[in-house]
Amino acid sequence: MRRVIFAVVSTVTGLVLLLSFKTHSVATPAAAAVAPPATVSTDGSATPSPTSTPTTSTKTATTTLTGDSVDTRWGPVQVRITVSGGTVTAAQAVVYPLNNPRDQEINAYAVPTLNQEAVDAGSASIDMVSGATYTSEGYIQSLQSALDQLNG
Repeated sequence: MRRVIFAVVSTVTGLVLLLSFKTHSVATPAAAAVAPPATVSTDGSATPSPTSTPTTSTKTATTTLTGDSVDTRWGPVQVRITVSGGTVTAAQAVVYPLNNPRDQEINAYAVPTLNQEAVDAGSASIDMVSGATYTSEGYIQSLQSALDQLNG
């Protein structure tokens, strides 16, 4: 009898936990709203908006560098970085796949995450975003290309 009671209580507890499980929805991060808007070209990829030219002050130099465009399975990825005083102060994917709603959904969370990772790391040694493997690989290659321009 005790086994039956234990089995019923365990089953009910498991069902309650399963039914009360809440999934999270994918929302567009606030960081995506901060980046300058990109326009969508006819091939479905985002293209950069006009940006300012590099500036130089007497104390520190601020330089904006754009990495090579890297072709991925779903479209090109290109990164622009801003370096001030030898430190990466901003990173922005200026070209990335937006061919279909799935690309838009993936890159809505992947691109701001990759941008923040690049600024935090200050190098191309950043973590890839799960679910955005191709965008992450292209981002890292383009980021490294921009950093190579700085160093060489």
